[in-house]
Amino acid sequence: MTHEEHHAAKSLGVGKAIAVLTSGGDAQGMNAAVRAVVRVGIYTGARVFFVHEGGTVIGSARCKDFREREGRLRAAHNLVKRGITNLCVIGGDGSLTGADTFRSEWGDLLNDLQKAGKITAEEANKSSYLNIVGLVGSIDNDFCGTDMTIGTDSALHRIIEIVDAITTTAQSHQRTFVLEVMGRHCGYLALVTSLSCGADWVFIPECPPDDAWEEHLCRRLSETRTRGSRLNIIIVAEGAIDKNGQPITSENIKDLVVKRLGYDTRVTVLGHVQRGGTPSAFDRILGSRMGVEAVMALLEGTPDTPACVVSLSGNQAVRLPLMECVQVTKDVTKAMNEKRFDEAMKLRGRSFMNNWEVYKLLAHVRPPVTKSGSYTVAVMNVGAPAAGMNAAVRSTVRIGLIQGNRVLVVHDGFEGLAKGQIEEAGWSYVGGWTGQGGSKLGTKRTLPKKSFEQISANITKFNIQGLVIIGGFEAYTGGLELMEGRKQYDELCIPFVVIPATVSNNVPGSDFSVGADTALNTICMTCDRIKQSAAGTKRRVFIIETMGGYCGYLATMAGLAAGADAAYIFEEPFTIRDLQVNVEHLVQKMKTTVKRGLVLRNEKCNENYTTDFIFNLYSEEGKGIFDSRKNVLGHMQQGGSPTPFDRNFATKMGAKAMNWMSGKIKESYRNGRIFANTPDSGCVLGMRKRALVFQPVTELKEQTDFEHRIPKEQWWLKLRPILKILAKYEIDLDTSEHAHLEHITRKRSGEATI
Repeated sequence: MTHEEHHAAKSLGVGKAIAVLTSGGDAQGMNAAVRAVVRVGIYTGARVFFVHEGGTVIGSARCKDFREREGRLRAAHNLVKRGITNLCVIGGDGSLTGADTFRSEWGDLLNDLQKAGKITAEEANKSSYLNIVGLVGSIDNDFCGTDMTIGTDSALHRIIEIVDAITTTAQSHQRTFVLEVMGRHCGYLALVTSLSCGADWVFIPECPPDDAWEEHLCRRLSETRTRGSRLNIIIVAEGAIDKNGQPITSENIKDLVVKRLGYDTRVTVLGHVQRGGTPSAFDRILGSRMGVEAVMALLEGTPDTPACVVSLSGNQAVRLPLMECVQVTKDVTKAMNEKRFDEAMKLRGRSFMNNWEVYKLLAHVRPPVTKSGSYTVAVMNVGAPAAGMNAAVRSTVRIGLIQGNRVLVVHDGFEGLAKGQIEEAGWSYVGGWTGQGGSKLGTKRTLPKKSFEQISANITKFNIQGLVIIGGFEAYTGGLELMEGRKQYDELCIPFVVIPATVSNNVPGSDFSVGADTALNTICMTCDRIKQSAAGTKRRVFIIETMGGYCGYLATMAGLAAGADAAYIFEEPFTIRDLQVNVEHLVQKMKTTVKRGLVLRNEKCNENYTTDFIFNLYSEEGKGIFDSRKNVLGHMQQGGSPTPFDRNFATKMGAKAMNWMSGKIKESYRNGRIFANTPDSGCVLGMRKRALVFQPVTELKEQTDFEHRIPKEQWWLKLRPILKILAKYEIDLDTSEHAHLEHITRKRSGEATI
């Protein structure tokens, strides 16, 4: 990007004004979005206004004044008098619908105000059009066109915290718990909760249970107890209904279980606790990213640009016409009211459907009694432990059993495969694994090359026909060694797939790795507590060292989520001059009302500028202005229970990997044996932008920096300027790559896709 283009980005908002408001129900992460809109707006040279009471100024069902034209006239008058022609609305579909109505009437409202003498012709001319961009803030995730709304992930955190706590008491007393979560018209929270905790059953409004569901439910619960489980968990969305449209309540389900099975059953209605608490790392980053994109969309808008909503598709920020999204959302409700439930499910989109299909497989399909004609698949963990590994193993094992396969588990990675530490896993073997951190199978960093002979012998001995490898960079490099070993050992010519699982998020071929979200939340929680400790002492700067090897993902994303003043990483080289600039920035910050600083340092960002060096530098240069403290977080980043994101991500990755494996083994069956020697028979399963894709490990070699164990290109590096702008640094922002307006289209099946 040229200097002139950078300069244009910094002056994009000169002479313009932006107003930002929140409306409707609150959702965690809204504050992060507001912060981003304000700071990026100011960075571009725009004037930025808060609308303190969103419901009284711009559209929500709670604002009676705004329903009337007189109320909208007053709102238009307020905006015109302040020269505001750009409006960012953060709220649900009601708020966004009201905002779009306001925009469509804008010209007529200006004419009426001018006729009444409340504004001049010059003022009307300067405010001739109104740009509106929406950000969806809703814990229900009930807005079509986006994979996640702001606040949903945080609500899932609150729910899972309670589910985990209830699980321990339920096991102690052999109880059945019925948990009711929010979701009057959308079952997303209930559905993802069921996947994240391994629930026995979930009730959601989009897909009412079949007739005679009562018998099916009771049979399912009793089968679970017969297999040795000491508890049952049933998740109910508050809007759950049967096929006749009649409500299915928590109390209904409790009475059914007590009457037919005699189980000790309790009901817990979570209520507004789901809206409370601090936002998760995901929501903080989502709010920040969406806020930045909203400002760009507003300032690039023209009179012909339709009102848009900034959405998330996979890992990509996209702009969609607001009313297209609102209309599809209304179509979902209409389809449910008219009992067209299949259509309602499809309209929810690909992500919702994928969650539902995986849930149905894991909760409602019985594994076959016999395994005649089945394949033998082994699953193992490789590398350092990461939260979510157990959820991936559980999903892989159970999907394999459902397909009629024989599933083996390997202890201690490739070392265990060489030593024959292998056993067969049944359905109950992985029971309760979803919410457990670490690696139940054991995991080591050992690579396979030195043990090819022993590994080949055990592949033959145990008749292993496919291998699912769950792990980090060692899993990836181990896969490459297996491909190389095929030249010498025919036994290694079996399909394998690598599921990335590492806190470092450094596996080539995937934007995300299982375990990284949990580590990120651990860092954010620690940073929050550290910043809080500085609230009393004031004038204190904290230097925090994060894990990640040479990969700066954790330091960068935690810096963005926790509001850091700087984040030092290997991928972005820095000098003593850069350190000096950061110190000077903090000196100026101490003159403001926020008298604390937060600096993150990736553990291998620079061999000379160590954490101790930076701490000593800050301590010396800050003498008399601020104190410095340091904290090395260490292995606590690898521990703890996995977050809802990691549990759900791992579960879906395991299911997809096993489905691919069964097909690949069948495809590789030749002359009475499995022989797979094509590049696509050894793959990494990764999230790439908007989809989960299988990529041959050999094709990823060119994309890998093996010396530093990182991909050569990493998507999150483009977020680095946002971190600096939000920390109020004067830097250049590259606006050459941003989201373009897309459209929601309907397939013949009725599914809404982007």
